[in-house]
Amino acid sequence: MGASRAWTTRGCRWLGAAGSLGVALGGWAVGTLPAHDPWGLWVPHGPAVRAAGYALAYGGLTLLLVAWWLYGRAGASVRDTLTTLGWWTAPLVLAPPLHSADVYSYIAQGAMVLEGHDVYSVGPSVLDPGGPGGDAAASVGGHWTDTPAPYGPFFLVLARGVAWATGGTIVPAVLGMRLIALGALVLIVWALRNLAREHGRSESAALWLGALNPLLLVHVVGGVHNDGLMTGLMLAGAVLALRGRWITGSALIGLAVMVKSPAAVALLFVGVVVGRAAGGPLVRRVAKGLLAPGLVAGAVAVAATFAGGTGFGWLGTQSVAGRIHTALSLTSDLGLGLGELLRLLAGTDPDPVKSAVQNLGLLVALVLIARLAWLAATGRTEPVRALGPALLILVALSPMVQPWYLLWATAVIAATADGGRALGAVTVLSAALVYETQPSGSTPPYGFVLAALACVAGVLLLRGERAAGARGHVPGQRRPAGATAEPDVRTTAR
Repeated sequence: MGASRAWTTRGCRWLGAAGSLGVALGGWAVGTLPAHDPWGLWVPHGPAVRAAGYALAYGGLTLLLVAWWLYGRAGASVRDTLTTLGWWTAPLVLAPPLHSADVYSYIAQGAMVLEGHDVYSVGPSVLDPGGPGGDAAASVGGHWTDTPAPYGPFFLVLARGVAWATGGTIVPAVLGMRLIALGALVLIVWALRNLAREHGRSESAALWLGALNPLLLVHVVGGVHNDGLMTGLMLAGAVLALRGRWITGSALIGLAVMVKSPAAVALLFVGVVVGRAAGGPLVRRVAKGLLAPGLVAGAVAVAATFAGGTGFGWLGTQSVAGRIHTALSLTSDLGLGLGELLRLLAGTDPDPVKSAVQNLGLLVALVLIARLAWLAATGRTEPVRALGPALLILVALSPMVQPWYLLWATAVIAATADGGRALGAVTVLSAALVYETQPSGSTPPYGFVLAALACVAGVLLLRGERAAGARGHVPGQRRPAGATAEPDVRTTAR
């Protein structure tokens, strides 16, 4: 490694670490603080401290984002990138929850399972305010207080374990859930490296977009979202399926579904892998591909349900999240707008119109995903490579979309795409969506303004790099002088 490249990598590492530290320190003042912390660590502060906290949090977030973008052009090795990931992750480990209150729901639901409540029929409000999980239940966002759990039994068993080990006390319980998130991050790193090898892609490039991504650091490590665990299990299952161990791979994807249901999309593409590898008549190959992975994952789901003792209520709660309107959902926005227009013109109820548009969006998503699976089955694309766009389509047309949902597709695309619009799109969107929510978890109007500005800046930067690449020079690219270093980590859209 040349001295200038080493300095660039080191400088980006320090800049990002400073940014991550700013995000964490700001979070102690303006993060998603609990309603009550008996330890007195994560408590509200006065206006001056809050103002300083916002300055630190947003300043740090911007530094982290700039460092990430520059790091992607510094020509870093896998070892450098893993070291940098450790530096950028460390400041967030002891921070309060950031940008979301979902972790309080996880803890409360774990306490509900521990106490024998049916998490699939009632919400955290049933917990005794003075008992285990009571502080977490009081800290849950308002519309989720009486909402049944949309998560699978495997994840609720993990949450129950954390609630049991910590007694539901806020700080240790959040840190316990964060340990699970860190384990998910390790699994994502392992899967990214192996998927990148399988698809002839740079491991460092895959790690840069799929693991070092500020959107993942902020929302999986800082926000403790279980999407990280779902993604890690799903990616690991895909790796094993590509290596011929499709039964174990399907079982891991089944566990991913038992965290969050969207992971089920991966079974379709693993089925393509299985069908293409199977011998014998065409009918046998198709039948094996369509049925075998699903049967394995289904068996895992049944086993997890019985082991967790939560019952099969999760089958009926997968749509509860769609009842909450999020501005990032295109179909919800379109349905709401159309419903309100018809209400003004004809006095009709807008809710059925919104629901119909949401369902139509999901139908279109399923058709497009099936089309991608067909392309993979007929050999016109690689199955796992097609999974990334499929997940991107699912997110784009879902009735509820949160910024961290983009991570489902980003991780797959990071490890399998060899360029193109999807790679550029998830890069720019990752940079933009870190601004969409406040550290406190709310979604202010200025968050969309900041996200839009970041999106415009990202598009302009990528276009500039593409133009420079067409002239034979890409900013930040080092020409190796007889070295065998990793290819530069670049995501120029083509």
